[in-house]
Amino acid sequence: MQELLFIVLGLTLLIFGGDWLLKAAVALSLRLNIPKIVIGMTVVSFATSAPELIVSIKSALDGFPDLALGNVVGSNIANLGLVLGVTVILGHMDVRKSFYTTDWPVMMLASLLFFGFIYFDGELQQYEGGIMVVLLFAFLVYLLRFQKQAVADEMPEDDELLPNYKTALFLGIGGVALWGGSELLIEGAVGLASNLGVSERVIGVTVVSVGTSIPELAASIIAVLKKEKAISLGNLIGSNIFNLLAVLGITSLITPIQVNDPGLLSNDIFWMLGISFLVLPLVFVPRGLRLGWRDGIVLLAVYSSFVYLTLV
Repeated sequence: MQELLFIVLGLTLLIFGGDWLLKAAVALSLRLNIPKIVIGMTVVSFATSAPELIVSIKSALDGFPDLALGNVVGSNIANLGLVLGVTVILGHMDVRKSFYTTDWPVMMLASLLFFGFIYFDGELQQYEGGIMVVLLFAFLVYLLRFQKQAVADEMPEDDELLPNYKTALFLGIGGVALWGGSELLIEGAVGLASNLGVSERVIGVTVVSVGTSIPELAASIIAVLKKEKAISLGNLIGSNIFNLLAVLGITSLITPIQVNDPGLLSNDIFWMLGISFLVLPLVFVPRGLRLGWRDGIVLLAVYSSFVYLTLV
């Protein structure tokens, strides 16, 4: 019971901490006159990936590498299977051309690069993390130079210029909440894994990854209910690219990440590659550049199968 309480408290702190950090980061960027487009693609992406980043770094440093890897692999599966699935069941989503010219190819490249780095030796080395981070910066530079239109509306709706003391307060509280939330979440997850007799990887790809995907899911549902433009597919794919290149790249730069549970390499990583690939045909069939409720049912069915088979 205590472990579940730790997990719920930890996730709550991570979600609020990420949100406060995001508000502070956007306000700071506006104060420094950084163009909105740059904020949307860099500051917002980094801030929304902060929970995954903090949890992964802390897990790897604490000697639970499978939790770090499971969190990212599971988050990427949850973003496309659960978050995208639920969103397009609630309301159809029109997809931009940049999906197949930039977003999807980069996500597949990042996924295959990660697969190549970790599959053969079961370890993400520091130099491999360095390559991933360099690729991330190259991608951001490319987007800023050539794809400005594709990301013009990735800004949060309530961006505002906060007074200095509020910005500092949000930054401070957000940072502390992320740190405290990661401590509680990892302690709860490791405890739950040992109590249930399953590996940290299983808890990572199911409980922890869904928890760190909750902000995206909540944002999507609210947008659909408010009849606003739902969270864009580009946003979710961007989140997956950041999870792989920034979260795992930075984590393995700090400390190499070793796979302890072979299930990550024989099962989870193939589910991640599979669902990432699946999005491409779904976008074009039956109607070009649109995702509807049928696609949502397919994605949710794939995600449910993954969770069921992983837990069983």
